[in-house]
Formats: sequence, C-alpha cells, structure tokens
Amino acid sequence: MPHAQPLSDFGIETGPRYFFRGHPLKVTRGHPLPLGASRASRGGFNFVLICRHGTSVRLVLSEPCSAEIETEIPLGPRYFRTGDHWHVRIEGLPPEFCYGYRVDGPGGPMHRFDPSIVLIDPASRALSCGRPWGQSRDTTRRSMLTRSLGDRQEDLNPRIPREDTILYELHVRGFTVDPSSGVQEPGTFAGLAEKVHYLKQLGITAVETLPIDEFDEDDCPFVNPLTGERLRNLWGYNTIAYAAIKAAYASRWEGGGPREEFRDMVTEFHKEGLEIILDVVFNHTAEGGEGGPTYNFRGLDNSMYYMLDEQGRYLNYAGCGNAVNSNHPVVRSQILSCLRAMVAESGVDGFRFDLASVLGRDKRGNVLVEPPVIDQISKDALLADTKMIAEPWDAAGLYQVGSFPGGHRWSVWNGQYRDDVRRFWKGDAGMTSALATRLCGSDDLCHGRGPLHSINFITCHDGFTLNDLVSYNHKHNEANGEGNRDGSDGNHSWNCGVEGPTDDPAILALRARQARNLIATLLVSQGVPMLLAGDEFLRTQGGNNNAWCQDNEVSWVDWTLAEKNADFLRFVRQMIALRKRHHVLRRKTFLNSRMSQTPDVVWHGVQPCQPDFSGNARALAFALDGRRGDRPEVDRDIYVAMNAFWEPLDFTIPAAPSGRRWRRAVDTSLASPDDAVGPDQGPVVPVGQAYRAESRSMVILVSEA
Repeated sequence: MPHAQPLSDFGIETGPRYFFRGHPLKVTRGHPLPLGASRASRGGFNFVLICRHGTSVRLVLSEPCSAEIETEIPLGPRYFRTGDHWHVRIEGLPPEFCYGYRVDGPGGPMHRFDPSIVLIDPASRALSCGRPWGQSRDTTRRSMLTRSLGDRQEDLNPRIPREDTILYELHVRGFTVDPSSGVQEPGTFAGLAEKVHYLKQLGITAVETLPIDEFDEDDCPFVNPLTGERLRNLWGYNTIAYAAIKAAYASRWEGGGPREEFRDMVTEFHKEGLEIILDVVFNHTAEGGEGGPTYNFRGLDNSMYYMLDEQGRYLNYAGCGNAVNSNHPVVRSQILSCLRAMVAESGVDGFRFDLASVLGRDKRGNVLVEPPVIDQISKDALLADTKMIAEPWDAAGLYQVGSFPGGHRWSVWNGQYRDDVRRFWKGDAGMTSALATRLCGSDDLCHGRGPLHSINFITCHDGFTLNDLVSYNHKHNEANGEGNRDGSDGNHSWNCGVEGPTDDPAILALRARQARNLIATLLVSQGVPMLLAGDEFLRTQGGNNNAWCQDNEVSWVDWTLAEKNADFLRFVRQMIALRKRHHVLRRKTFLNSRMSQTPDVVWHGVQPCQPDFSGNARALAFALDGRRGDRPEVDRDIYVAMNAFWEPLDFTIPAAPSGRRWRRAVDTSLASPDDAVGPDQGPVVPVGQAYRAESRSMVILVSEA
C-alpha cells in the first residue's frame, strides 16, 4: 500500500498553528462542494469559494461584528483547490462566527485583485453586524455563518393561477414604518405580517416586495438641499450580497434572525392564501464602476462576474456603473442557487427581475436570442410552480415587452399599457384604438403568448403615485439633491387644473374621479393587474416621481389616509371584488372580436356597434359576452363605457349579448356608495335608451344572473 503524501510536502504545517478563542483548529482539505460555508457531515465546517484567476486565497476568521481577525488560513492551490473551487474544512469553530477571504492574483486591466480587502463570500446567507435601519457601524460587514434554520412549517403555497392574480407592490420598510401603521414592529417583516388581514380584505392575491437582499442604506451620496438632510437609499436596488436577507428589515436583526423572520412572514401570508413575490436585482451590484467599492465580485474575479470591454472598462447596461455577466456558467449557477434557496427554504412564490433585459446579454453586451440564464431559470424543476416576472428593458435602450426570452413561462411589466391608459384619461386625442388593444391584453405585443404575459399597471414604485398622477403636470424632485434632473419627464400626467395641493372642491372631485377611472380601467383589462401600495387610499409623494432616496414621509405609507379617503378605498375594494366575480375579465386567451364569428367582445361608441377609432376620438365602449369565456361556467355579460371627453356624452345602451337585463355596477361620476355597488344592487339600465356618462367618467353595467 502506498503511503499518503505528508502535508509538509505541500507547505502545510501539521501542528496546532491556527486558533479561535484560544482553542486550536484542525485544518484539513475539505470537499469542493457545496459552495459557501456549511456544516460538514462529520463535524466542523466546510468552506468553498470559486475563484478562477486568483493565485492566492486566504480564509479569514473573526468574531461576529468584530474588526479583529482571530486567525487567517492560507489555502495553497496544490492542496486546497479542485478546478476553480478553493476549499477547506475546519474543526474547532463555535456555532456562529464571521469569515471572509483575501484574494490576490494577476494585474492588468481585466482584474481588480486587492489582498488588503476582506471579501464577502458570494454564497453568504447572512452578513455580520446586523443593525436596525440607519444605525451606523464601526466595522466592515463580513460573511457570517449562523445556526441552521429549523424545518419549515407545513404551510402550502397558495399556487394562485396567473389569471386570478392581483399584484400589490410595496416596500417592506415604507409600508409600515410610519407611526400611523399601528403595528408593533414597524418597518420590518414582522410589521408587514401584521398587515396581512388588511391586504386580504383589500382583495389582492400577491404582494410583490422591493428588494430584500443586503444593501447599504447609507450609500446614497446626495443631500436634501431644502433641509440639509443626508439622504438614504430606501429602495435597495444596490445589492451587496444576493443570498443574504436585509437584516435591517427584521425586528430580530442579529445572526439568523432576519431569515427566520422573513420565513415566518411568508408563512403568515400563506395561511391567508396570499403569495409573496420578491424583486431581485441580478443585473448589477453595489460595486459600481471605476472607483466603486469592493465587496466581493470585483475582488474575486472581476472578468468573470462583470461585462467588460476589451480595455477592461465596465459596460453599464444597468445605469449603475456595472452590469453582471449573468450568462457565464458560474454566475448563472449562483443566480439559480439564490432563487432555489428562497423557494426551498422560505416558500417564496415568485420573482420579479429588475431590468431583466440585462440578463439577455453576453459578456460583451450583445443581445442573445436564447440567453442561457433565462432558459435555465425557465426550465428549473424546483422553480416550476413559481411566477416569473420581468422588467423587460434595460438602461441602454433594449425594450422587450412582448419579446422577452422565456416565452409563456414569463410575464412582463407592460410599460406601453401604463402610457396608453394614462394618455387616454389625460384627454389625449386618438387614443381609443391603442386603449382597445391594451384592454384586450396587448395582443399586438404579446401575440402568441396570451394576455397573461402582460402585467398591467398604472403606477409603480418608479414614478408618480396614483394621487400625484392626477395632481401634477411635472415632477418635483428637488428634495433628491440632483437639481430635479432625476426621474422621468414623460409622465403623461394631468393636474386637473392646479399644480399640487388645492382646496378647490371642483378640482378635488375631478381628481378623485380621474383616479377612479384609472383604477376601474386597470381592473377590467385582460392581463394581470398590479396596484401600488397606498394608491387604494390616494397616498401622495408631493410630486416626487423618483423617491428612491426619500426615507421619510414622502415614501412612507400614511395610514391615516385610509380613513380620510375611506370612500376611495371602498371603491377600490369594490372594483377588485368585481374583477374576482367575473372570470370574463380574467381570460387566459385573447378576446375574439371578429364579427364573422360569434365575438367575445363587441366594440361600441356612443351608438351601438359604432366605435370611433379616429384621430379625434376620446370615448369608447365595449361589451363582453359572458357565455364566451374560456372557462366551462357561464359568466354574466359586462358593458363598459369610457368617456375621456370634457363634456358629458350620451351612450345608447346596446342589448346584452345574452339578452339579459343590464344593471349598473359602476359609475365613477357618482358619489360613494353609488359609484360602485355589489351584484344586482344597482338600478336597471334599459336597452336602447341613452345613459349619460358625465365628463371624464366611466360606467360599467353587468347583466342579471
């Protein structure tokens, strides 16, 4: 039998050279899988790091949230490396500790090796020095190994069909941090869980959160010129560690507390039949461009993790200084690992991919027909039941609404829907044809994929709130510290006669009516609707349409508005309930309007069967045949009249497709509670007679059972 080669031949001392808390550590070669730090099968901990071009790797060990390094272990490439995996096993460490890596390697324009920096492990599940939001730290954050999560409770994912989904976008902190929220743990996952009953009563089916992975809220360089206040990065689109939960979003912010609290929140949502969808940011990182900080990717393998040109300069397709080389096999494997862990450990129901078109580019920025990372996400077996939503554009002009790779597996944010609906109700002429297309699920954009490919929205975190959309002609971002240059100028908004706050009752009434028109349009459109948190009771940001750095009352949800604007909140609940009652509004297939066949939808104008799609038109009506849905059960017929003109219009009411009597369900010009009523509670509307739709109003009739 040949003798094992002694470790001294590899330059490794076999005596107790390394210590932690005064106790000797046993260092062995370990195993090359799994990535990250994990508990070894026979005791101790196994560490694995991918680094292709590095020539020297040192594992650094320290106490939680301590600047002092307890010990540093060099990993010789001859013994501690398999392929590009550097690995080591250590016995004698406590249950919780911090670690990181120093990496050195070649110079040159493609590399950014700096062994003076302790790097975060890209596979980290937690970072050290968790603190409440905004509390300063004296030490740099490092990777942290915490106790294992217990077994997940036996809650079942709701698995709500896409056609029945109603999304609600919110910010974890901003949703409950205002004292008016009344929760015990404001601004946290626990605080959000306290609002689950409100959300269920509202009628939405899924919450889509802004990013919840680790970022630095203090990385914002701007100051509010009006107050001198240092601004913070509230939204969190500047990732430091993809796999680590944001500690400041947890009331239990130390160690494994954030992951546990997040999972508990998901469980509470599932108990009420609601889904959780996470906004993930795999297109760029917080390391930025030239001169940016180094957290992990830049110092580990710059040329592997980022898109670079031939001179080693960062390609900036995300508009944030760098773009992740997501189609590299190693990088896409790590992306998949993050997604799979969120589903397997916490039961997450889906993901929304920020600037997802960046994921469709190769290492030089060329657009790929079938990007490997998107294909792999689409076909992954563990992710098969999750919802996949893309923001189908990037900062370099690539726009893929309707053409985003991945086919039927994905839905996309439909920016064209937002713009066309806004323009119609703003009063722009000639928008009826475009509006009809959006109401039908955008078959011009989503042809071959169906209406559920379209995520319809009027507002989202990025832009005006619903209230501001009808209260401001122009953005007012002066408080962001960029001279009002940031944020979009193309808002398609209308202030109804006065810019900003007013006491004029006529203007306030018009604004409320316009807001009702927009909500009602969203909820009778084919596709998947998405509401912005607080829009249901007319939250305002004072005209700021880029409030990413406003960690204050500008962005926080003011819950007193739920009582102040209770009539509008009631209207939104009624509209959501109307959508849920009628599957003819939630089709899986496109509407057929061809008159040569029995149509699913018939277009009307002020006169039956005479729609006006001319360049001067500002009114449109249509009727849906409840017998012609794509589900076995028969639904009621629905008639919708939309008048964006500044004068009243008389719509002659056509016969219902099934011949049943019409009853009024919605009239946005009426005062609450008559503006929206329950089934068969509204008055009968006779066929052949004129129904006056007041200026800038919308009417919905529903046939009797």
